[in-house]
Parts: sequence; C-alpha cells; structure tokens
Amino acid sequence: MFHDAVDDPGDHSADELYGRYEALLVETVEEVGPSEASERSGVDRETVDALLAGEGPELTLEEAAALLALGVEEDGDTVAALDRDALLIGMTNAVVDVEALARGVESDLEARELQAKVEGRFPMTLREFADVHRYLQTRQ
Repeated sequence: MFHDAVDDPGDHSADELYGRYEALLVETVEEVGPSEASERSGVDRETVDALLAGEGPELTLEEAAALLALGVEEDGDTVAALDRDALLIGMTNAVVDVEALARGVESDLEARELQAKVEGRFPMTLREFADVHRYLQTRQ
C-alpha cells in the first residue's frame, strides 16, 4: 500500500513521496512486464509505457493501486480502499477536518471536493494522495 511504502512520510515533500510511489510502480511493472501489467491492471498501455519512460503520467489512486496490486497479495480495489482508510484515520488522529486539510495541502481543491476525493466519491490522483498523506503525517 502507498500509505506504508515510505518511512516517515511527513519528513518528505509531496513531490518526494510521489517520486517514491512512482518508483515502486515502475519496479512492479518491470517485474511483470508492461503488456501483462496493462492487461491485468486495466491501465492502458500508453500510460504504463509513459510510467516506464519516466514521463510521470497522471494516475488516479485506483489506477496506481491496480498496478501496485500486481506485486502484493491484495487486489487493486483493496489497495485503494486501505490507502483511503489510512487518510481518514490520519485525519482522525491528527484532529484535522476537511477545512484544515484543504488549507494544508498544496492544491486549489475546495474542502467539499477534497472530502469527496478522500472518501472515494471523486477520483483522487496519486499526486493528491501523496500531498494529503504528507500533510496528515506532519500533523501527527
């Protein structure tokens, strides 16, 4: 899971966390091969190739979780759900509401939109996940 892929995520920038997550995805895709990774994850081959080429494609948390699941015992839906749960638990532990979270992350998302992304009602990008996770870890 992405939420436990990096020790001390609060000590890293969102870009550094995203870079670590992306490196983990590249490693996983290289292990299974790009064709199989695309086929098994449902992520289109162009996106997988862009990931391998270091182009930093904009992956949703669900797409990234589907790729990561190729190298773990959980399926992609479970990986994404566990990562979202980690954010919700992080909000509780840090005593952060969505208004404070919206002020603390490096985006222009409104509190309600951010809440919907954390809860899984709107798609969240892996970059957004990295930013939210980093912020919550700095507050605990």
